[in-house]
Amino acid sequence: MEWFRKVKEGLIPQKKKEIPDGLWTKCGGCGEIIYVKELEKDFWVCKSCGFHFRLKSTDYVNILLDEGELEEYDKDLVSADPLRFKDSKRYPDRIKTSRQKTGLSDAIITGIGKIDQREVSIGVMDFGFIGGSMGSVVGEKVARTIERAIERRIPLVIVACSGGARMQEGILSLMQMAKTSALLAKLSDIRVPYVSVLTNPTTAGVMASYASLGDVIIAEPKALLGFAGPRVIQQTIGQELPEGFQSSEFFLEHGFVDIIVERKDLKRIISLMLEYLS
Repeated sequence: MEWFRKVKEGLIPQKKKEIPDGLWTKCGGCGEIIYVKELEKDFWVCKSCGFHFRLKSTDYVNILLDEGELEEYDKDLVSADPLRFKDSKRYPDRIKTSRQKTGLSDAIITGIGKIDQREVSIGVMDFGFIGGSMGSVVGEKVARTIERAIERRIPLVIVACSGGARMQEGILSLMQMAKTSALLAKLSDIRVPYVSVLTNPTTAGVMASYASLGDVIIAEPKALLGFAGPRVIQQTIGQELPEGFQSSEFFLEHGFVDIIVERKDLKRIISLMLEYLS
């Protein structure tokens, strides 16, 4: 076994190359490993299968607004703790953690910007902040965003991404559905256009209020849309559900969504819609 010993002695141990975190990511659609820099160039859409990765609110601002410039309003509004709610965490602690993680005050950023030189009042939700849930602050910021559209008579654009009303605020979060819907009726009365953009996911109280009330409803491909989850619906009605019935494509087929738009075309299509509606 002398030959084995000699070969073994001649081996040069190789150091394992470490790949820095954040350089590669896995596609949630086809499972392909993708270079993050390439994804950024493609608006975070997989070239292989068209899967749309979930974006932060600031990413949508950069995609939709001219030069990515937003005159932000109401960014200092912060939720109170009216119910003194506690699950695995105290509600104020959960808010604090989300603020630190996202850099946002709550689950939506709002303000005034321009899309192809047309001034718009815009709100963009962020799923990273407690699942994009709608509490009193989100409802109030949406309401003020609508009011600015009414006062200035400029189009309204809201990009929705939400798990629904925020349970930690109970009935107060559900009241935001009525408040925002009533203001959208006023906006409609003065014939100012509203474009609603549905991203993955848009569900529950947000879907059942301002997200579904646009003059034009745009959805990203294969977004999860609906009110309750499929398991809850199936148990309630006691019937088998059709495959993919909560997808953008199913909603388009049944007339709830007006158009499905890939992310790279989103700004252009919104601009065209505002041109037609204005």
